[in-house]
Amino acid sequence: MTQLYHHTHTDGTKIAFKHTKGATPTIVFLPGYMSDMAGGKATAVFDWAQANGRACLLLDYSGCGESEGRFADGTLRRWRDEVLGLIAAQCEGPVVLVGSSMGGWLMLLVALAIPERVHAMVGIAAAPDFTDWGYDANQQARLAAGETVLEDNPYGPEPTPTHAAFWADGQAQRLLEAPIPLTCPVRLLHGQRDPDVPWELALQLAEQLHSDDVQVTLIKDGDHRLSRDADIALLLRTIAELP
Repeated sequence: MTQLYHHTHTDGTKIAFKHTKGATPTIVFLPGYMSDMAGGKATAVFDWAQANGRACLLLDYSGCGESEGRFADGTLRRWRDEVLGLIAAQCEGPVVLVGSSMGGWLMLLVALAIPERVHAMVGIAAAPDFTDWGYDANQQARLAAGETVLEDNPYGPEPTPTHAAFWADGQAQRLLEAPIPLTCPVRLLHGQRDPDVPWELALQLAEQLHSDDVQVTLIKDGDHRLSRDADIALLLRTIAELP
């Protein structure tokens, strides 16, 4: 069992993480919305890194998993800064960012903040700008008015909340309306039966990235999670084959 550590963020919040040392670039896994480092994909990536002598960093955003804080206080900007703080404190040399769903949006925001350190990126059902396209007009109006929107959660018994502060910050962090000045290799994996994030978004993201080394892999029968054995094998193979 790998030891759980805590990093003290600039505001005093203790951010939980796991870190295994090894060859760089360090793989940094960024979970999705309301997810954490105990998820199947994060665990598989960490185990693969340990088995192959690669450095790897997992973390829980504030308000998630083993980290301190309230989920209601979480925003993209806050969670991005937590990731940046952990990379600065724990990672030597370049990093490979692996982002799942919302983590794919954070992956881009982190890379834009430290492009010189990002060797490559792997998105799994990456969901940039989902505050823009993921809510209908009524929901957006309620969020803009400061309300919390609750939606059915297909992955658990409790409804999924979106808080007004998160939504407002997301609207300020949108990326797909303009070219994205990142030039590292990028691999985007997306299921074509994803009910949450349209697979066409992967093509839109690929078009906006400055990098010429962008590959999109569509899994025809893949869902949003892409956590079946075959999906995880594809993810690990994708990481292993990065240039």
